[in-house]
Amino acid sequence: MEIRENSVLLVIDIQQEDFVGMDETNLDDPAWTCIRNARRVLDVFRAKGLPVIQVKEVHRKDMVDFGRELDGSEGIHCMENSPYTDYARLTYPLENEYRITKRRYSAFFGTDLEILLKGLHAETLYLIGGLTDVCIHYTAVDAHQHDYRFRVVTDAVAGSSPEAHRYALKAMEYLQRDALITVADVESGLTEETGKENGEERL
Repeated sequence: MEIRENSVLLVIDIQQEDFVGMDETNLDDPAWTCIRNARRVLDVFRAKGLPVIQVKEVHRKDMVDFGRELDGSEGIHCMENSPYTDYARLTYPLENEYRITKRRYSAFFGTDLEILLKGLHAETLYLIGGLTDVCIHYTAVDAHQHDYRFRVVTDAVAGSSPEAHRYALKAMEYLQRDALITVADVESGLTEETGKENGEERL
């Protein structure tokens, strides 16, 4: 698939508190499949020199900005005074990558994401991270309502449960019929570009 120049990657809530047990000795553990896949997508965007926006959720230590977030299934998380609220090490932002802190599920809500996207002349947003049924879903909905195309890399996002993951993907596909792609699709764009640079015919 072709990844156009006006594409932007949103790395959503890939934070260290979810990967405390991940180290050099267990990188191949199936528990880390999603973040390994996310890193593969990130590597493609970095190789192509396309914009990357790293988003993390952060809450103040007095919890004044949680709002209704603790009324559901989630407990206290992403506290600003915790070192585990930082970006995960495997996908840690490079110096030239944009960083956004959010207080709510959608990366658009109460942040300068829209200003940044306008400055980047973005048209298509690629989403990786989590949770599929929460922050990915709400960010995708807001992207749709702001008239962006969005693409969710289905094997580089994780849900609160397998069932919630599946239903959230269906809900996002309902909004945009071409919304769901895979890591292999993203990597094929880099392969095709490399082939053209080497003078090979595009299949």
